[in-house]
Amino acid sequence: MTTSPNSRETAWVLEASIRTAPAADAHWQAQLDRLRPIATYDPDTQTWRARLGALDLAGIQLLQALFDAAHIYGTEVHLAPVAVPAYWNGPTFKDSEVGSLLEAQADLGRPLGQLPLD
Repeated sequence: MTTSPNSRETAWVLEASIRTAPAADAHWQAQLDRLRPIATYDPDTQTWRARLGALDLAGIQLLQALFDAAHIYGTEVHLAPVAVPAYWNGPTFKDSEVGSLLEAQADLGRPLGQLPLD
């Protein structure tokens, strides 16, 4: 049986997409040095990607590092819920309030932060 990306059996992670800001050589290298330990580069989209599956200390530190890079270098950071990739071996937001929220948003295609009106 195949699980659809929006089924209750799906586990979720938050994926951060990071676009680097144009900068002079020294600032460009500093920006890359900050992103390399926490994200991977996707040459097809020319963005960096980082995923987190828990709002624990490691997850908060990852978010803080991303927002620090945005503040210091002007990078753009976007968060979106995604179904857990097959290779992912970290924590997930399955069976939690956050997981339910991510599933509802992914199901309806709403950006993070826009909740349905009841």
